[in-house]
Amino acid sequence: MHLVRSLAAVLAASALTLTGCAGDDLSNDTASDDSSSSDGGDKGSVTIAGQNFPEATLVASMYEQLLEDAGYTVETKLVDSRDAYMPTFPGDVDIVPEYVGGIVNFLNSQANGDNAKPFEAGDGQQLADDGASLLEDAGIELLELSPATDTNAFFVTQDYSESEGVTTLSDLEGKSVVLAAAPDCEGRLDCEGGLSDQYGIDVTKVLELGYASDQTYQSVLDGESQLGETSTTDGTLESQGLVILEDDKQIQPAQNLVPAVSADFLADHPDVADILNPLMAALTTEGLTELNGKMAVDRAKPEDVAKEFLESEGLLG
Repeated sequence: MHLVRSLAAVLAASALTLTGCAGDDLSNDTASDDSSSSDGGDKGSVTIAGQNFPEATLVASMYEQLLEDAGYTVETKLVDSRDAYMPTFPGDVDIVPEYVGGIVNFLNSQANGDNAKPFEAGDGQQLADDGASLLEDAGIELLELSPATDTNAFFVTQDYSESEGVTTLSDLEGKSVVLAAAPDCEGRLDCEGGLSDQYGIDVTKVLELGYASDQTYQSVLDGESQLGETSTTDGTLESQGLVILEDDKQIQPAQNLVPAVSADFLADHPDVADILNPLMAALTTEGLTELNGKMAVDRAKPEDVAKEFLESEGLLG
């Protein structure tokens, strides 16, 4: 569920994809496993996991560089979806770059079943408070929420928007569409489930092509799909002749960026909060969109964009 989230990106023409569903565990997902470790860290080791879409890759790199700078030996493992890393978090995984609505509703589904009423608060802190017991039971603590937020969004071509008179998701009510999206999209309230049940859109098929991936963009551009899934911080759409449809019924819960940390790991390493919280304060939605654009449009590497941002904010020593 990600992130990953993300949003967001070395999106379109880069090989990174804004999400989907990978293997059942991190160790089996070698294709999307991006691991690195520092030499000589004296504070011990830490494992970061996250979703392998550009925005999440960017933020994971920020975490990694900050923690290495502080003296930790870091291993980073990126997979295609939240389903792939959550079975090992907490446990083998210590820290995950998360989105508050994503992780709270994932834990809600895990605890109460797929048909559990989701948490829908539009305020990130309220959503975190609503999910506090779920987080505690899972052994996870959220650090400070960032003002930067990135929700799922759905796009069409500019030509389709103009020819069909479609600018909001409600404008698609009763229309039949093929949806290109993440592999875990079907049935989710913030994805196919909400489009079908809340908006009355006839989603005839979900093509599991990835979250804001090259394949998702191309599917919509080629007319194979009418609707594609991306994020609200996607900086590539205008250049491709694509437009986001307004979520006028607000089916997307708050998705503030937030570090999710193993409660046991945080108890042993309380300085992690002091390392990552300033990053959360420095990120904004506008700034995140700009950083995503550097990766997507300028083809900059996530680790380079991350380092430049951290240095500009005075966060790296």
